[in-house]
Amino acid sequence: MGLRELFRRDIVFLHPPSVYDFRKDTIMFGPISDVVPSSATFEMYPIGITSIANTLEKAGFNVQIINVAYQMLRNPRYDVEKVIAKLNPRLFAIDLHWLPHAHGSIELAKIVKKYHPNTPVLFGGLSSSYYHEELIRYDCVDFVIRGDSTEEPVRRLLMAIRFGYPLESVPNLTWKKPDGTVVVNPLTHVPDNIDYTEVPSYSYVVRSVFKYFNLHNTIPYLEWLSYPMTGILTARGCTQNCSICGGSRFAYEKICNRKKPAFRSPQSLIEDLRFVSSLAEAPVFIFHDIRQAGMDYAREFLSLVKKERIKNELIFELFFPASDEFFRLIAESCEKWSLEITLESHKEEIRKLNGKFPCSNKEVEDTLESALRHGCRKIDIFFMTGIPKQTYQDVLDSIEYCRYLLEKFNGDRRLALFIAPLAPFLDPGSLAFEFPEKYGYKKFCHTLEDHRRALTQPSWKHILSYETDSMTRDEIVEATYEAALRLNQLKREYGLIDEETARLIDFRIRSALEVIREIDRIMEIEDKAVRQKRLQEMKDKIAQLNRYTICGKDELKWPLHRRSFNVLSLSKILVRLFFVEWALFFHRLRLNLFGWPEESEPITGPARESSVEVR
Repeated sequence: MGLRELFRRDIVFLHPPSVYDFRKDTIMFGPISDVVPSSATFEMYPIGITSIANTLEKAGFNVQIINVAYQMLRNPRYDVEKVIAKLNPRLFAIDLHWLPHAHGSIELAKIVKKYHPNTPVLFGGLSSSYYHEELIRYDCVDFVIRGDSTEEPVRRLLMAIRFGYPLESVPNLTWKKPDGTVVVNPLTHVPDNIDYTEVPSYSYVVRSVFKYFNLHNTIPYLEWLSYPMTGILTARGCTQNCSICGGSRFAYEKICNRKKPAFRSPQSLIEDLRFVSSLAEAPVFIFHDIRQAGMDYAREFLSLVKKERIKNELIFELFFPASDEFFRLIAESCEKWSLEITLESHKEEIRKLNGKFPCSNKEVEDTLESALRHGCRKIDIFFMTGIPKQTYQDVLDSIEYCRYLLEKFNGDRRLALFIAPLAPFLDPGSLAFEFPEKYGYKKFCHTLEDHRRALTQPSWKHILSYETDSMTRDEIVEATYEAALRLNQLKREYGLIDEETARLIDFRIRSALEVIREIDRIMEIEDKAVRQKRLQEMKDKIAQLNRYTICGKDELKWPLHRRSFNVLSLSKILVRLFFVEWALFFHRLRLNLFGWPEESEPITGPARESSVEVR
């Protein structure tokens, strides 16, 4: 064994942009990403990649993450092909977790195969799992790993690649034989708790910075260095069954063979929280409602938060109404805390059909009142357009309900109100995707390739993969912008945003509407060359409207300490992780000098099943 093999990367994770040629193409993404931290490029990679990376490194492998989307976004001269050509791992891995990456992921895989035709390419994520049998038939895809907890299956795959173990022994794997026959191994690795890993693994991210001498490869989104918000995952799977959610109980069972959520223990959560709070005094988002596992679980977690004296602001999700007791526990445990509620509609019957907050408006309002009374610093409330059985007037009436809430709570500026479209796609595996007629949807995209083609359309109206029996795509777009205009005016009226921000948002919304209509006129031009030329002429104007169209740049943010990074604490962490990295290096050295352990019996989970060959 030479030193080159000791330091060789075993696997490189590449996170793709939504549309690979976004720096060249003219696409009006619109408000799709206005209410998430990342841009329309969707440069934020799935946090599960870091837990896989950490697990693999502990097992003796070298792992690197390269956020290609972020690098392309921050540097117009970033040469993707040059970077990929210089790499030489045993395996490339590309995430297709969220369907908006359907175009960029495949294009990135094609580039990998262009320079490394003999190096296998692995895909993973929820969308990969759903479309695994279609995805594996692309020439640039060799493996698809399925499920929501793939740390161990990926480790088994790497062992098979490195030491020639049979691929049939790798659970959750879809693969191709040399003759092109597709083999679908059973999806049996579905752990019932996830305390075996850090999700996400911030320790891996920090270590990788000095291991590979590159800060930007693992940055999660464009503004992270100035606003280093972090998050902690409490569970994989969900107890709720919202009809449009690809992460619902129904979707997880269909896609991941998960019949109930796998929770992380409160003790493991607090260890992660302790680590991220020592990195920076920035807000920490707690993914999923902590009451999903029951109030005893929530009480234990909050008691640990209280003991730890966490100074970071914690943002809690609510999936259903909450009581005075719950907010009292939070208030006693957290120095600063906020809430995020995705209400979607003010109409109780729509929420009941959709499964999101299927309760009365009075219960919603009582929840808000209790949270505000117990010292909640900010409550983000999200409404949506394009949800089941929602009419154009229903969308506008949701803004009137926002007015009602502001009047009821005396214009409390802690209420942060947003409206955004269900875009660009219906989530595959969701109830609405699987049973569109029941929920009033007409689908325009069915296959993975349908969604790939849609992403190259010139505006988000044309990208939308659906319309409803209550609204056409044109009406969904018009309703979104009209409601956004009314909400912007309402926020200005109640002083939730300043005059300058309100005027800017008003201008951007009206400009976006004009651009959408101009694109529609251009799309009627029969001559393709003329059509492309006209679209290209609009590129700069469209680029200015692809972010912060329907709300202000800082409306989604929580107040940040001026010195968010704790320099002394960060230095201590870096020193500690430096020694951890050396320990991992000597572990790899021992394995390579004295041999790796024999691979154990295949993991089968609840029952042994046979692989399935598909011609």
